[in-house]
Amino acid sequence: MPDALLLAAAMAANVIGLGWLALSMDVHWQQVRGAESLARSTVRVLRWLGAVGVVFSLALCLAVDHASMAVLVWFMALAGAALTIAFTLSWRPSVLRVLAAWVRLSQRELPS
Repeated sequence: MPDALLLAAAMAANVIGLGWLALSMDVHWQQVRGAESLARSTVRVLRWLGAVGVVFSLALCLAVDHASMAVLVWFMALAGAALTIAFTLSWRPSVLRVLAAWVRLSQRELPS
């Protein structure tokens, strides 16, 4: 697979992973899905998915370059992904619904 495609996949994995990590926080979840509260099990799943996405991105970067350059590219991609998620949350948070489309309304917890 060409290096450019691997790097693009790494950047996409960063954005998706950081999106899942953001959605695991109540504040961002409420921005995206309204006043719904999130079940603890769903929070754990979102955090695991986010961590896996970010680590997968690192693995893709390591597949393209040697370790020192790959880590540098990965950190730059993380910064870009963080900005992308932050701007998306401030501009149109509903776009991030796609990342948690699998969460059904029946999995919600009522606020205590």
